[in-house]
Amino acid sequence: MSQEKNQNGARAPGRSYQDLLDEETNPVPDCLRENTNPYLGSDNLSVDRYLSREFHELEVEHVWQRTWQAVCRETEVSAPGDTFVYDIVRFSILVARTEAGTLKAYRNACLHRGRQLVDKSGNYQQLRCPYHAFTWSLEGDFKGAPCKWDFPHVNASEFNLPEVKVDTWGGWVFINMDPNAVSLQEYLGVLPAHFERWKPENAYKMVHVEKVIPCNWKVGWEAFIESYHAVATHPQILRYTDDADSQYDVWGDHISRFITALGVPSPHLQDISEQTVADTMFGVSAMVARPDDAVVPEGMTARQFIGQKNAEAFNKNHDRDLASFATNSERMDSILYSIFPNFAPWAGFHPNITYRFRPNGDDHKTAIMEVMVLCQLASGAERPKDAAARRMGENELFSEAPELGVALGSIFDQDLFNMPMIQKGMHNLQSREMVLGNYQEVRIRHYHQTLDKYISGEL
Repeated sequence: MSQEKNQNGARAPGRSYQDLLDEETNPVPDCLRENTNPYLGSDNLSVDRYLSREFHELEVEHVWQRTWQAVCRETEVSAPGDTFVYDIVRFSILVARTEAGTLKAYRNACLHRGRQLVDKSGNYQQLRCPYHAFTWSLEGDFKGAPCKWDFPHVNASEFNLPEVKVDTWGGWVFINMDPNAVSLQEYLGVLPAHFERWKPENAYKMVHVEKVIPCNWKVGWEAFIESYHAVATHPQILRYTDDADSQYDVWGDHISRFITALGVPSPHLQDISEQTVADTMFGVSAMVARPDDAVVPEGMTARQFIGQKNAEAFNKNHDRDLASFATNSERMDSILYSIFPNFAPWAGFHPNITYRFRPNGDDHKTAIMEVMVLCQLASGAERPKDAAARRMGENELFSEAPELGVALGSIFDQDLFNMPMIQKGMHNLQSREMVLGNYQEVRIRHYHQTLDKYISGEL
């Protein structure tokens, strides 16, 4: 069966993701059956969006100060006094758990002379400026300062720390600097309902690495919201990755998704046996572990076999029987959502990667790439402490990071190899524009159209 088409664009000629869902033996959740068939035009993108300082300043004014951004896990600020510092461009926000157990977020600045109140995340009983000792409670109430006699003009009851919007979803803490912003629930649209089945709030953060990368942050971000590049950039995964048949979806302004089926060979390859598919996926993918018996039984597809083995591995540590209710797709596929502007969580019943990209401070030519992995807590197990972010060295490869392992890290190395070459190459486009595919790169179009709406004031 051919991929479905909308009136404006073609789809790959192979079996669609929805065709694979038709082969599932367990009921398919409604969220996976959604197929939005987006077409957002064929316009080119100006390279100035990535190269110009002027465009960066527009993002600072209209995007970073007005959007909901994921900051940390709720479990990283779970005890009274736990405080997390989130830096974005030239702004710093601190999120604190109060003595009453509520979350508060403040602009990270002393109201006296502007010195940053908190330099690094930790546990604090109060927010005390290191410069002149002006002090506030975790609730933001002004507690006093030395030489009170010299500040008769300061009304303590009106000298509280200005609050920033803070809310939670899926175990993540989000902030928004815009006091008039819509609620996080409204901003996330369909996302909470889609993830209800997978319950990311029950997971813990087992891996967190970050690295400064030599490109505009959007160059890095866009490498992780399409599968089109796999055929040239990640040839080692093609034997088990149905790249060109990926499904792309968008909802509203802030949410998009692609789903790439695994355990199925790329349509760019021919005559790949089911055993080869399984052997390659067990040897390369970080989402599955090689079982003792890795021989695909006669009459079973590699996808069915890998899904079965994933369920068996899950069931050893969890009360729920994954084989009885979860689809093969949820056990192995790349189900990658994105939340505008810079947060991308995977979904499903396997260790889930989450990406975040930010400008490196106020520099529009370099970025911070973060890779986190969430793992569902085993039944009856004590919750481990969330992994703290580790800043990788300038010359350290992702494949050298012990947290990631060679197989997964090598994929990120391949992506990183392209990024500085994209940043450099864009200067040489005589047209000053990039050309995008209508479907496989529709999430990039969607992202930039939302970006334009923020800059124009429409959002």
